[in-house]
Amino acid sequence: MPDARIAVLDVDGTLVDTNYQHALAWYRAFRSLGETFPIWRIHRLIGMGGDQLVAALGGEELEERIGNEARERWVQEADPLMAEVALLPGARDLVVALTERGHRVVLASSGKPHHVERARRMLDVDDLAAGWTTSEDVEATKPAPDLLQVALKTIGEPVDAPSVLVGDSVYDVQAARNAGMPAIVVRSGGFGDDELRDAGAVAIYDTPAELTAALDDTDLR
Repeated sequence: MPDARIAVLDVDGTLVDTNYQHALAWYRAFRSLGETFPIWRIHRLIGMGGDQLVAALGGEELEERIGNEARERWVQEADPLMAEVALLPGARDLVVALTERGHRVVLASSGKPHHVERARRMLDVDDLAAGWTTSEDVEATKPAPDLLQVALKTIGEPVDAPSVLVGDSVYDVQAARNAGMPAIVVRSGGFGDDELRDAGAVAIYDTPAELTAALDDTDLR
């Protein structure tokens, strides 16, 4: 198909409704180490790689003092919360619709492998997706472009292959821009439309279901 693209799909917050669980897990991790931050400030950083979040929240001094321990405790706090998450409306239908249009789908996540595995089980798209990534596959996290480029390489494609990112945060959009991809966004990341457009989003939808219904109006038609 001459118009076929690679659909690079973010997982956390885009297909699976995990953003607020992640924010709560970070809040609890910091509290356990004697640091309390307003949870809205943490939520504003969800979508950024955990290797960058601590410094973005509290500065380099905080990163040097408790960064590694905070990330370890975040995993401990996040694991039980993952049992509460659900798919976002139309998440699996979006993958089905994309493959029916001839696009290759790759799930691009820098999440922990066991979190990605759980999301894959919920989505039930292993027979449709061309591949997926986890934190073990990439070093530089969003908003760096590395994750998206690794996702393309994972399915045997060059980093400049025609592709479109579907994400939910300004960090997804920034990573896509840095990788030379257009970015379509769903609002589940909690960012304002103006923020997403200013970051470079080419289209914004409420849910994966709404995007699926509008695919013919996008670069993924």
